[in-house]
Amino acid sequence: MKEREHVKPELPDDVRVRFCPSPTGIPHVGMVRTALFNWAEARHTGGTFVFRIEDTDAQRDSEESFNQIIDALKWLGLDWDEGIEVGGPHGPYRQSERGPIYQKVAQQLLDAGYAYESFSTPEEIEARNVAAGRPKAFGYDGYDRNLTEEQKAAFRAEGRQPALRIKMPSEDITFNDLIRGEITFKAGSVPDYVIVRPNGDPLYTLTNPVDDALMDINVVLRGEDLLSSTPRQIVLYRYLMELGVAKQMPLFGHMPYVMGQGNKKLSKRDPESNLFLHRDHGFIKEGLLNYLALLGWSIAPDNDIFSMDEMVKAFDVRDVKANPARFDIDKAVSINAEHIRMLEPQDFLNRSVPYLFRDGVVSAERWDELTDRERSVLTVAAPLVQPRVRLLGEVTGMAGSLLSTSEYIAPEEDAKKQLKATAGEVLDAAIAALDVVPEADWTTDNLHETLNKALIEDAGYKPRVAFGPVRVAMSGRRVSPPLFESMEIVGKPVSMARLRNLREHLAEIQAA
Repeated sequence: MKEREHVKPELPDDVRVRFCPSPTGIPHVGMVRTALFNWAEARHTGGTFVFRIEDTDAQRDSEESFNQIIDALKWLGLDWDEGIEVGGPHGPYRQSERGPIYQKVAQQLLDAGYAYESFSTPEEIEARNVAAGRPKAFGYDGYDRNLTEEQKAAFRAEGRQPALRIKMPSEDITFNDLIRGEITFKAGSVPDYVIVRPNGDPLYTLTNPVDDALMDINVVLRGEDLLSSTPRQIVLYRYLMELGVAKQMPLFGHMPYVMGQGNKKLSKRDPESNLFLHRDHGFIKEGLLNYLALLGWSIAPDNDIFSMDEMVKAFDVRDVKANPARFDIDKAVSINAEHIRMLEPQDFLNRSVPYLFRDGVVSAERWDELTDRERSVLTVAAPLVQPRVRLLGEVTGMAGSLLSTSEYIAPEEDAKKQLKATAGEVLDAAIAALDVVPEADWTTDNLHETLNKALIEDAGYKPRVAFGPVRVAMSGRRVSPPLFESMEIVGKPVSMARLRNLREHLAEIQAA
């Protein structure tokens, strides 16, 4: 395979792209990046985004995975114009329902001489390679191309059923990749390949190009791992065009690998590859899509934060880089934090409630089903919490102590480090100063002024030493929403109880 300098091909006037995953597992970030780039190209050009399912592998495909893929696209807002659940003129959109179509096209290819019957077993192919001095795993040698009818009959008499193979031409195959430029596969580098198994089951090598042809797909955007199959598809497309099955040769664009840890391609089994794990942790769709868009593309050299509307306006698949892209979870989380901060406060709360409910902090999964007290506390807490969380899964840690009526919150391990030798004195001074504050004056400003005078001005503590134990008493955490605002939200009775109870447990905490 040889690549040359990239001269961008012109895109069709009516771009038709497709997303066609196999339902064989939990949706992963590489799959979503493919869907996103196809969706963005369709939206940018005013074209059509087709969503179909390639589910002809009965042993690996599952209905659960099929439903998860649909769930993923809907959660991310990657809507499609034609295909699964939507319908359209080229259905059905599940390969498992298109068997007769593939049988008909396979027969046409056979009748026209573009495909032929192949009876060789893998063992026979390997044995012939060894006998000819080639590596055992060299691949298919074209042995069955010119079998006589008598030889075919003899094989059938043995009980053999033939596979169908496509005849590859003895010439270089060149195409202009939308991302990588001109690519040439040398003559003889791609052997004749199977399109139908001996049992009659069609393979991806047939079903994928046939579906693309019949659905008028004219731009094929897919992963770099499929690049080696492109010369096969180009040859098959030529045959399909001769047969009148295909109207045109599509343009191909192969997106770069997504790399994980240790310079390895990100595997479906890597935790950071699992889309729903990211959702469980509290990525919002805007943040995750923004980050996935950066895996091979950028909107501008100095701008990593953008909306999907901005992406659609700027996206051109021909600007995607061919170099591998690295999945950096820290950068993904940082970008997600920026998008969380951009949410309207009520939108932030609506999205946070399912996580709070999952963690047992609120009574319901939807905002309008919460108690009046829960809604009141969260409304006041939102501007304190929203700027400080990076993932919605962190909201529980920030807001949990504000919603709780517990009079003692056991400190987390890293919070215990805030309880220095002076913590007892600090808590005693804080309790004494706050005990005399009337509930009517239990406000953020007054609490700040009272504790600042008692602990810093009068007692001489530095702010971190002074407020650290009070923060731990209120939240049990080293990092929490602003202290004085938190105390006002929680109220005097619970705040004082938490301070006294931490003081009571302090000796055993410090001794542990």
